Amino acid sequence: MQGAPLSRESCYDASMTTVEVSYRYEAPPSEQAALALARARDVYGIRQITLDRETRTVRVEYDATRLNAATVKHLIRMAGIEIAEELPAAIAPPLENASAANA
Repeated sequence: MQGAPLSRESCYDASMTTVEVSYRYEAPPSEQAALALARARDVYGIRQITLDRETRTVRVEYDATRLNAATVKHLIRMAGIEIAEELPAAIAPPLENASAANA
């Protein structure tokens, strides 16, 4: 009997604490660094890594019950990415007038 294929999302417990962190990097990563970054996705607790070459940023979504920010930063550096700075977390846009929504 053959079951449905597992997606990466189905491998994680819904109760985990998902954290997202973004970094700006110095120089564009070499092909070797990009491949090492792709392999870092296999670390248990890393959910997603997104490299944006246009804005020179790398975004990492991870399970905070398995990893911490220092470990994630170390993984990115070990892949060969030269981190210039950690970017502040995105701030959600303000809600529109709450009283208008309740009317």
